[in-house]
Amino acid sequence: MELIGPADDAKTAPDPGDGLRTAVALRQLADRMEADNVERALAAGWSWARIAEALNVSRQAVHKKHFSRLERSGAIVRKRRSRA
Repeated sequence: MELIGPADDAKTAPDPGDGLRTAVALRQLADRMEADNVERALAAGWSWARIAEALNVSRQAVHKKHFSRLERSGAIVRKRRSRA
């Protein structure tokens, strides 16, 4: 993978702290992008399985990572099973 912009600069910076701080910032950005796009995918009708496939993880992993946050925010509502 080719690095660009600040990530490329941080890779060659004299102070490794600069590179580490950049790595943290990129990880946080990636986490926010994932969270936002999982929410968008669910709103567009995607299943957890389809989202998981796009992220190259298991359905259980993506559900565990995002479900509680989305439920708390009101972005999704847990479906209640009716009793027969």
